[in-house]
Amino acid sequence: MTAAPLPPPPDTRLPHGFTVELAPDAHRSRDGRLVLGGSPPRVLRLSATAAGLLGRGRFTVTDRATGTLARRLLDIGVVHPRPDTGPVRGTTVVIPVRDRSDLVRQLLTRLAADPQTADLPVLVVDDGSARPAELAAAVRRYGARLLVHPRNLGPAAARNTGLRHATTPYVAFLDSDVLPEPGWMAPLLAQFADPSVALAAPRVVSARARRQGRLDRYEEVRSPLDMGAREGPIVPLSALAYVPSATVVVRREAVGTGFAPHLRVAEDVDLCMRLHEAGWRLRYVPGSRVGHRHRTDLRDWLAQRAGYGTGAADLALRHHGQVPPLHAAPWSLAVCALALRGTAAPAAAAVALTAVTAARLVRRLPDADTPVRAGTLLTLAGLRGTGEQLLRCATRHHWPIAVLLGASSRHARRILLAGALAEGLIDYRRCRPRLNPLEYVLIRRLDDLAYGWGVWHGALRRRTAAPLIPRIALSTSTSTSTPPSASPSTSSARADGPHQPSANLRTPH
Repeated sequence: MTAAPLPPPPDTRLPHGFTVELAPDAHRSRDGRLVLGGSPPRVLRLSATAAGLLGRGRFTVTDRATGTLARRLLDIGVVHPRPDTGPVRGTTVVIPVRDRSDLVRQLLTRLAADPQTADLPVLVVDDGSARPAELAAAVRRYGARLLVHPRNLGPAAARNTGLRHATTPYVAFLDSDVLPEPGWMAPLLAQFADPSVALAAPRVVSARARRQGRLDRYEEVRSPLDMGAREGPIVPLSALAYVPSATVVVRREAVGTGFAPHLRVAEDVDLCMRLHEAGWRLRYVPGSRVGHRHRTDLRDWLAQRAGYGTGAADLALRHHGQVPPLHAAPWSLAVCALALRGTAAPAAAAVALTAVTAARLVRRLPDADTPVRAGTLLTLAGLRGTGEQLLRCATRHHWPIAVLLGASSRHARRILLAGALAEGLIDYRRCRPRLNPLEYVLIRRLDDLAYGWGVWHGALRRRTAAPLIPRIALSTSTSTSTPPSASPSTSSARADGPHQPSANLRTPH
């Protein structure tokens, strides 16, 4: 079932006075004319005027030309918006819930205690609770409005009910198990100063439990709801391809009738993709933070992870080629395949292919400060990204195939075991959890096995292999959504192979 197309933004021009700032992870050449950044990473060549505007790291829209440049750089992710933060108003809070009256009470207490949200209208949607009286009492105590589904229709339908009853320009959806930190709302509403922004999302972090077990400590660094500390645009087939609906703020006119009501899992990913397809922009604002209570009972935790995986099939059928388990360039896949052979001749061929690719990239970067170094590092970065994706596929989406290969080949078995251990230890060093390395690697592999089981279960149920099919990037060039003829101008090229991390699809309230 395909949802009706969403309306496009009526205006994408940035208003005068809108300020943008160079992303912290963007790199500029010494003369400022060459910029590496964005997601996926691109090399941008700026005109002299554009380089001058970015010379101090930020600039403000003052006319059509600067507005065009700011729009283009924002969409690529090389700059971030820095709008003024105003008063919080014009927003309705919608809380979909089934039972959990104690959590709703704590959430309403938190909202009432924050001066920014204390006076906002709140709609609580009872989605077929077994004990509706308890929930109704909690809602009445805080002066919120209760909407009731006689039977459980799912979180997407519950959010849509709240959306239909909201009359404000913006709607904030909060799941019942979140606890927003003070001041969380204003930075999100500020994003809507850009008239083409349809959705803004905070960082969802782990809420500290009083008594913490191993799963609590794992969730602190590996929650599928936590999209990390890097700010940026939410764009399919990028490192930030979606955000969870645990907490999001939306422009009501942009989302139409809302979430796909028949989706019990991944309805948030689906909405992000439909908004992007319609031409809207979506922003992730990690400076705004919301705590989340994670499931830490092992059985419930595994069931939840498997449930997340089941949504991959529906997404793959609704958005063809947009949620692949792997997204890489042919040359990098060929290099990895040759290297995995483990013999001298294929290894030499892998080195030669990498060198040829680097040389081609060097020729495309004659104006870099050090073209050979830049081309080599970018090529190796692309190769590393592909290698990491292959490891993730072997331990996550495609682990049943990997197990079969391991059972039939000693060489494949050694590679699989070594890769599973190495990937876990590398991630352990990156995340620095409050666990010992063995505990972390074991829990991470359990996470992958459960999610992969869900992916295969969903694929079999839908009778499709779509969520298991990789996407091969046949072109390394990119295009932008803003006419390149506008001045100050930019031109761009993809810096390395594309990267699409495996999606952790989630279920809500």
